[in-house]
Amino acid sequence: MFNLIKAVIFDLDGTIANTLYDLTDAVNHAAEKFGFKKRTVEEIRIIVGNGMRNLIERATDGAYNGQPVFEDILATFKAYYDIHFCDKTVAYDGICDLINELRARGIKTAVVTNKDQGVSRIIVNTLCGNVFDIICGKVDGVPAKPDPTSTKMVMRELGVRPEECVFMGDSDVDIKTGIASGAHAVGETWGFRDRELLLSVGAKNIIDHPSELLGIIGKINNEL
Repeated sequence: MFNLIKAVIFDLDGTIANTLYDLTDAVNHAAEKFGFKKRTVEEIRIIVGNGMRNLIERATDGAYNGQPVFEDILATFKAYYDIHFCDKTVAYDGICDLINELRARGIKTAVVTNKDQGVSRIIVNTLCGNVFDIICGKVDGVPAKPDPTSTKMVMRELGVRPEECVFMGDSDVDIKTGIASGAHAVGETWGFRDRELLLSVGAKNIIDHPSELLGIIGKINNEL
């Protein structure tokens, strides 16, 4: 059998790691200082996924957009999160096993996330070890997902073509990123979004546990 898939690119938040509790704590730390409404974990689940600036805009209902104090709120959130980003964050069941199995099969692995590069690297290496070929966080001057620029950069660095890649994530942002980059977009349901949303943005393959990705890769290879 000809193996088309040579690389799997993962989202981070909601795919590799459940980061909701630390993100919620950081938002609510800023809320205590600036007096806006505190948020529950479930509220953060709905509004996270497009970077920290967008998270704070949504957490504050846009009340401070364009005001100087917004930057102070964002800075307070970041300062707290930079210290506490791994207090309650855990890897999802089976995700590290999947990554190790992919590597054992000679498939390259990478992370593309809208989270800060330094924080992303520490979270991934803490939870799963130094197992990824590339970890690509948000970089100044490079558009955030769902723009495919960073994903295409990672593909080039890995030395693979888009059709040789799977892009896996839990959100509409990730499915759009995968499709726009030319990869095989795979959605998953253990993260922050539901199956219906993933289907609505064009996900053709959706899995409920990390181990199921191996079957999807086999399916893609067999269809050639």
